[in-house]
Amino acid sequence: MPLVLQIQTKWQTRLAIDCARQDEASRSSILNWLMGEDRERWETLEPPQLQIIERGMEYRLQILCQRYLGLSPTLAYKHLMQRLGGLVVLREKIRSWLAQSQERQRTIVDVVQEVIQEMLQRDRYILQQLAWIGECTRNARLRDALLFATVEEYCLRPVQSKPLIACRFVNYLRRSQTGGMTKIPQGEWLKFVSDEVICDDDAGLSRFDLQAQDDYLQQQAEAETQVLRDRVIGEFRAHLVEKIGAQAGIWLDLYLQGKPPESIATTLEMNIKQIYRLKQTINYHAIKVFAMKSQPELVSQWLRISLQEHNFGLTPNQWEKLDASLDFKQLQILIGLKSGLSVQTISQNLNLKTDRVVSEWSRINAIAQKMRTA
Repeated sequence: MPLVLQIQTKWQTRLAIDCARQDEASRSSILNWLMGEDRERWETLEPPQLQIIERGMEYRLQILCQRYLGLSPTLAYKHLMQRLGGLVVLREKIRSWLAQSQERQRTIVDVVQEVIQEMLQRDRYILQQLAWIGECTRNARLRDALLFATVEEYCLRPVQSKPLIACRFVNYLRRSQTGGMTKIPQGEWLKFVSDEVICDDDAGLSRFDLQAQDDYLQQQAEAETQVLRDRVIGEFRAHLVEKIGAQAGIWLDLYLQGKPPESIATTLEMNIKQIYRLKQTINYHAIKVFAMKSQPELVSQWLRISLQEHNFGLTPNQWEKLDASLDFKQLQILIGLKSGLSVQTISQNLNLKTDRVVSEWSRINAIAQKMRTA
């Protein structure tokens, strides 16, 4: 069974329990909303990535069920305003601005409402979600519930240790300094929400605060890096146990915990000289075997210095200097690896032994590392 169908079956069972009061059509709409429009991506996910995405689905479902599902649009909207208006960081920013402006009669909820309305009109992600929600269901009350849950989750995403809506409030102030605030009655705002869900006009896509979204994508990249790091550690540990023995795996565990050599020696019942010899052997396997022969791309992706994608993490000027510092064979090796050729193919093309190619590759790596840290 394809992975996407396995996920659907799993979450259908989950929704039958968590959303038991909803009919089957509503649960199906909620499932489509949770899984998103791009179903092909599920087939390309590795288990760690799948876990991250499913945790995100659980978080969105929790928001939906706790505050919005099954409620009238007016009450659900009130919950959204209470949730966002209750953020300490945002409240302090708004209070400080109101105290210094001519809008002192306005409340925090008034300001939050206008910031959210601006996002509904201009934010590319929210506009895409509005369109997707419109495809998921034609039930007006469910549309509003899904929209409110989407807005809350999006507004709470971390950007530089602050919720995204706090950043949007700052941007909003910059744009409203000259024009002032526009009062929109709550009833009209709610009507706008329902109409917007099925609106096909995408003219607002051109005006979007890219900085906040880029910051959020950076947060996602950091999460992916952590997944890669855990994978590298797991595979490297398995490599050490296979090639050296169980003691090497235990040494790695203790080393990653920050244990000093003396503590590691006590645990492994070895003297300090044996510990240092073991460390040298592990270092050799880390650099010369695991990172260079067994899993070079996995390691370099974790370090975010992959040759193919990141040019060793070098700046354009550093990359030019690296290119100029290499001899002819090293340059051919670099070009071949950047093109995606294997070490074996490069060794055949250059009529070199595989060990020679690996050795030259190690030298190139060393030069690049020296440039990065200079």
